[in-house]
Amino acid sequence: MKRLAAATLAAIVLMAMLAPVVAPHPPGMRFPDHPHAPPTRLRLVYQGALHAPFFYPQRLTNRLEERYDEDRSQPIGVAWFSRGRLLAEPDGAPPLLLAGADGSGRDVFARAIHGARVSLGIGAMAVAGAALLGLLVGGLAGARGGWFETIVMRAADVAAVLPAIYIVVALRSALPLVLPVWTTIAIVIAILAVVGTPWVARGVRAIVAAERESAYAEAARAAGASPWRVLWRHLLPATRGYVVTQATLLFPAVVIAEATLSFVGLGLPDTVPSWGTALQETANVAALAAFPWILLPALGVFLVTWSLNALASDDVPHTGA
Repeated sequence: MKRLAAATLAAIVLMAMLAPVVAPHPPGMRFPDHPHAPPTRLRLVYQGALHAPFFYPQRLTNRLEERYDEDRSQPIGVAWFSRGRLLAEPDGAPPLLLAGADGSGRDVFARAIHGARVSLGIGAMAVAGAALLGLLVGGLAGARGGWFETIVMRAADVAAVLPAIYIVVALRSALPLVLPVWTTIAIVIAILAVVGTPWVARGVRAIVAAERESAYAEAARAAGASPWRVLWRHLLPATRGYVVTQATLLFPAVVIAEATLSFVGLGLPDTVPSWGTALQETANVAALAAFPWILLPALGVFLVTWSLNALASDDVPHTGA
């Protein structure tokens, strides 16, 4: 199971990194004559014989119902390594839509692949921020003890009890809705990092508090090491395994939180492809039922969540708070 999870996660990350090559079109490119066009079927058999991959163009036959028919009189061969892309339609041909189109005529597959870059990138930076803050806060609390430890851990307990997604939405709602794109990205990363910090800090505090009375820590203090050196060189290294596992578990939650923010319109603008913005149209139940391919970004969220939880399932340490 772990091998399958690792392979799935590696495939998603690789496709995200190579999005400009893998996706047949730019994520913002619109095809006005193909709103909610169904996925294009690649074919290998033509007139009873094997043939290089080709497809039949889709024609909009009813704009009101958004109904399409294939024009079987005009087979179109797939253009490989054309315009810097792995595969695409030939110049001037109707679009190749591997996962269909959304209501604006944009390539769902392209938006999902490019959205992975944004969502996974934001998730990675937010988790890194949460891990660093958790190490700092939890390490200081565990090393110093006393009133500082009590205040920090009671605050962490309160944050851990409240539903994290509600905290994220509330914090983002308190800020201006319309902001420059990069400012919005920075704010989303900061909010997710702060909300994720208590989950790291609680375990780090427990480990450091247990290790600060160990023989090697006492020996370091007896040799004249400063409290900062003892913490940095001797106590925090003991939390490495816990922090890695906790970051692995935190990552899918952060990805889901970013997708939720963008889905409800509090995250990234629609001009920035992310899994959340790509899923905004699924709020329309009628559209979701008629055009299920617009759910493709949700599949990406599910696969990342499943993969990371499967990889970390057997390695979760049990530490007291």
